[in-house]
Amino acid sequence: MAVVQTLHRENRMRRTGRDQGWSLLEMAIVIAIILIASCVAFMSLQPTMRQDDVNTAYNTTMELMRRAHDQAIAQRRVYVVSFNAAAVPNTITVSQNALLPTGILLVSSTLPATVQFDAEAGIPTTPTTAPTTPDGFGTGKLALDFDQGVGGGGGTAIYFFPDGTSHDANGFLNSGVLYLARPGNLYSSRAVTLWGITGRIRGWRLYQNGGAGAYWRQQ
Repeated sequence: MAVVQTLHRENRMRRTGRDQGWSLLEMAIVIAIILIASCVAFMSLQPTMRQDDVNTAYNTTMELMRRAHDQAIAQRRVYVVSFNAAAVPNTITVSQNALLPTGILLVSSTLPATVQFDAEAGIPTTPTTAPTTPDGFGTGKLALDFDQGVGGGGGTAIYFFPDGTSHDANGFLNSGVLYLARPGNLYSSRAVTLWGITGRIRGWRLYQNGGAGAYWRQQ
């Protein structure tokens, strides 16, 4: 009888130990479920993260151009915004300049690594027939396309003058457009236009028009 009671007590203790703890197999299953859930959540966030990169690049570009324009008027100085599509990542610099080859560097900003100055194939390419290029500037072939009407465009620097106008390095009024996108993703495209005679800066986003292709809408 005593032996039976002892065995019963040992069995009960073993069952209690199992109830109070986790086996290695159970822990492995839980860890695997957590890892799978984390991977799914990360993958679902990827499109949002990539979209945030485009928005960051677009907002940074707009902000730096507008700040340079406003500072030129307020400080009664020439401010130069230069765009470098050759560097990786692409960069924007703002300097204080009096139409000299070099000036005092004030700001240098880089675009997110996933975004470039990029004119994607499929954006509108005509300045006159809808859907047109933003503000009718250029033919949608160059990512940086300032100096419209001066030497065929393609300029990469803007000189903001104290009267609010924008010029090129030779003093000509400087209008044009730049494009931003995630390479290979047409509908991530953004554009920024500049009117030389007023210094007006406008932002654009590319939208899909059903089966009729892409069109630009001012933001």
